[in-house]
Amino acid sequence: MLFGGYDHKIDKKGRVFIPSAFREDLGDQFMICRYVLGNKYCLCIYSKEQWENFVKKIDTLPSTKSSAVKRFLYDGTFTIEFDTQGRILIPPVLRDYAKLGSEVHIVGMGNNIEIWDSELWKEENSANTLEFVSSVMEDLADNYDF
Repeated sequence: MLFGGYDHKIDKKGRVFIPSAFREDLGDQFMICRYVLGNKYCLCIYSKEQWENFVKKIDTLPSTKSSAVKRFLYDGTFTIEFDTQGRILIPPVLRDYAKLGSEVHIVGMGNNIEIWDSELWKEENSANTLEFVSSVMEDLADNYDF
């Protein structure tokens, strides 16, 4: 399971270090793509296994919807791997899409990793107040045993 948050810098060539806590779960090659939920400007990284699971879910959609999602996703999806220093090269088209500057926040989301521009990360999370998260946790507690 991928979890934890880390702040890193992107070098001039577009490379960023991926924390060792994530590397084992990702394997030698993995997928990077544009985030596809709402108006979020970040990138997602999936292990090959998780990517295949994701694609299978897309295939359950009606063909008009699955085609639209596939066109968006597949046009901006790349197979990547680590260099010898544990870095990945983020393709320019993805850096532009996610509006990545020189500082990024990398967060494990269970089955995938998100890469955010640090300022956009702060904006995204400003709505996640203690009160909001507490109310969500209360809903979970009502429906599940912790």
